[in-house]
Amino acid sequence: MYTTAVIVFGVGITYAAVPLYRMFCAATGFAGTPKVGMGKFEADRLVPVEDAKRIKVHFNADTSDALPWQFTPQQKVVSVLPGETSLAFYKAKNKSDKDIIGIATYNVTPDRIAPYFSKVECFCFEEQKLLAGEEVDMPLLFFIDRDVLDDPACSRLDDVVLSYTFFRARRNAQGHLEPDAPDDVVQASQGFGEYEIAPRAEDRAKSESEQSSA
Repeated sequence: MYTTAVIVFGVGITYAAVPLYRMFCAATGFAGTPKVGMGKFEADRLVPVEDAKRIKVHFNADTSDALPWQFTPQQKVVSVLPGETSLAFYKAKNKSDKDIIGIATYNVTPDRIAPYFSKVECFCFEEQKLLAGEEVDMPLLFFIDRDVLDDPACSRLDDVVLSYTFFRARRNAQGHLEPDAPDDVVQASQGFGEYEIAPRAEDRAKSESEQSSA
């Protein structure tokens, strides 16, 4: 009950402030968001557990219809040991004749692996500007925390899927870049499709203004 209350409270706050929302997800692994930071990068923890079974990480890539980019993983799958760092690459190409800024969202499934899937470096939630016709490699450095071995829910987990979706970027009312797509589409790309989403502050203000003038 207490955990549920904390999650609901956290989600309620973070929909009003996107940066806090991302921090909450990254800190808890909520809804398939891989964890980042959290003091897990000490050298003695980044050591492969040699007698553990390997976990296959599958890579998925999608782009929104509004973004004329080709976006693909450079490898379909890698097998890693808990505690082992691994480097993977995605490739993106701007197929249009105009410079375009894109932003990627991500999630990992099944959800129960998210608290242990940690990214040391990645291109998600950062603006990526590609010049007309430009093609770039995008690195991803990650590891699965060795604590996964102590979680009974993950004892039979053999495969996980890491998914990235690239959107065309736009600036919101605060001047921050965000995916240029409906909120439900963006949230679904992050694994939140089954959760009810509170409207953004600017959307609420716009709706209230329209109702008052009607």
